[in-house]
Amino acid sequence: MEHSISTPSLWSYGIACLTHLLFALHLLRWRHGNLRDPVDLALLGATLATALWAAEAFLLALQPLSFLFIAHAMFDSLRYAGWYAFTILLLRTATLASGRAQPFQARWPLAVGLGIVVAALALQILLATGLLATEVALRGAQYAALAQSVFGLVLIEQLFRNTTSDSRWHIKPLGIGLAAVFGFDLYFHSTVLLFGQVDNDSFTVRGLATVLVLPLIILTIYRTRARKLRIAVSQSAAFQTTSLAIAGIYLLIAAAAGYYVRYLGGSWGGALQIALLFAATLLMMVMMFSGTMRARIKVLVGKHFFRYRYDYREEWLKFTRTLSSGESAQQVGQQVIRGLADMVESPAGTLWLREPEGRFYRQSARWNMPECSASEPTDGSLVSFLETSGWVIDLEEYRFRPGRYQGLDLPEWLLDTPNAWLIVPLSLPGELVGFVILATARAPLDINWEVNDLLRTAGRQAAAFLAQLQAAEALLEARKFDAFNKMSAFVVHDLKNIVTQLSLMLKNAEKHAGNPEFQRDMIETVDHAVTRMKQLMMQLREGTKPADGACGVDLEAVARRVKKAKAHLAPAVEVKVRTPVVARGHEERIERVIGHLVQNALDATPAEGRVWIDIGREGSMATIEVGDTGHGMSPEFVRERLFKPFQTTKQAGMGIGAYESRQYIQELGGDICVESAENIGTRFLIRLPLIEVSKSSDLQQAELS
Repeated sequence: MEHSISTPSLWSYGIACLTHLLFALHLLRWRHGNLRDPVDLALLGATLATALWAAEAFLLALQPLSFLFIAHAMFDSLRYAGWYAFTILLLRTATLASGRAQPFQARWPLAVGLGIVVAALALQILLATGLLATEVALRGAQYAALAQSVFGLVLIEQLFRNTTSDSRWHIKPLGIGLAAVFGFDLYFHSTVLLFGQVDNDSFTVRGLATVLVLPLIILTIYRTRARKLRIAVSQSAAFQTTSLAIAGIYLLIAAAAGYYVRYLGGSWGGALQIALLFAATLLMMVMMFSGTMRARIKVLVGKHFFRYRYDYREEWLKFTRTLSSGESAQQVGQQVIRGLADMVESPAGTLWLREPEGRFYRQSARWNMPECSASEPTDGSLVSFLETSGWVIDLEEYRFRPGRYQGLDLPEWLLDTPNAWLIVPLSLPGELVGFVILATARAPLDINWEVNDLLRTAGRQAAAFLAQLQAAEALLEARKFDAFNKMSAFVVHDLKNIVTQLSLMLKNAEKHAGNPEFQRDMIETVDHAVTRMKQLMMQLREGTKPADGACGVDLEAVARRVKKAKAHLAPAVEVKVRTPVVARGHEERIERVIGHLVQNALDATPAEGRVWIDIGREGSMATIEVGDTGHGMSPEFVRERLFKPFQTTKQAGMGIGAYESRQYIQELGGDICVESAENIGTRFLIRLPLIEVSKSSDLQQAELS
């Protein structure tokens, strides 16, 4: 820093020193001088260290002497040490208060923080005594200062991320305040390292920054007076923190190496430094996206920082999300493999499921493993062992300790499978749905009781998921067959009517073969039968609904055709048209509905009775009444069986005509109702949407007006 007395710096550091001394006195007064809690002691120490650092900076701003520069850096390191201790003890104390079985292990962050602070102090001492080259010691001290800021951010990140949701409101001001201070220090030391000199404005603001942050620290203390913080250190957060710390240390080492390459490289130094930094950054990116490296870090964190290897809540949520992300059966199978593989850092696997016939298990899905056409019988050694024991088979253990797996003989196709490692059974009570074969893990992993229990439990969940999916597919297939069978029943019903009509024509052909009028009727009947059968074939191919759209249907003409078709039966059908109407629908299908009702009426009515068709209008609806004086139906039959498929009172009937008729009438927006009494008769009333037909053109109406 250039030689000049900065009035803003004096005010900035003077206010910082005064406020922190007052805050320290407040802490002593608040606790009545009885500071037994390590967290309170650490907070008091950090506050006093900050006050001493600000006082020394005040002197430095007043008289920038060389030894004051060194003293300022030393007090800065002590200030960092105080806040490190406060943050680490806060983590440990809060974890103990939360009732966790395994409290936060404070040894490694204390060791790392202490190592960074000691290294920074040692470099300042070497710089002051001249035992190390001035430029080398100065550059090392700058890197150490930068490392102090990075490690402070790591601790704050861990404190904030691991706080439970109900306590995050309490810790947030402290996290924001300290993160702001450490972040500003990171910027300050980075500019010193890059440009080789201290920025006067940044130096001035450092003191003011600690003053602005102090209210946030006080707010946090008062928020937590009545309620203890609950901090849970999750494994995912520990993994991310460890990764961040490794990345920060790596970048510091790479930057230091780049500096010395430039220092020793002569004219090529600058280019070599840039090339080295680029190569180091590229290598770090490769390591960050490397599954093997991530797996090794996870194993390291789980092994050394936690009593249990897995965060079961996170594992279960992740596994459930993985299973639910598949859409098709093939994708679901792959997601089952990936979900189990992620638990043990396996990069590949295959899924084997039982065939519908139930005799073999075959490969149904694979992930990063070759396809296998072999099959495993349900009564084979592998399947029998998985069903009876429910164990996760460790193939590496099987090779070295086969006695543990008594009665297990591995099939040849499994022995030939490359990198096969674990076999996870997918079992339900009394049933083995399938099994998953996982490839060797990216990082060495000890398969202990915890891993076995997790895989077995996850295998049961996957088995239930797959069984539900198979049941849903079977139900969908059954519904498709049901729809096809229903449509086939409709077609068979219509074919029965056509066959009956042709049989009656053949019966009368012997008697009236020479009658020209009968011959014309016979040709018309055969033509109608051929046309109807073509329509039935089209209906089978395209579905139950007709291909053409609905149009206007003259109900009187339809009734007349039905009467003519039933003319050979007794009693004769009576047709009465009170109002000529045109209804919306398909002429052929409406004729079939009326014909079905008339045929049922004729079957139920003796020759001396009456069967009629009455056509009229009610408001905006066309009405078709089909009645008879036959034997009628009971109220129970009308209520419970009439419009249900495959329900009939006839000896040879199929019982789907009334059901099909009502379905079609409702599709058109109409309805059908029935009144019936035993030994009196039956009356069906059909209502269909009416289409108004004008007898004159708009031009004629305009001329008349």
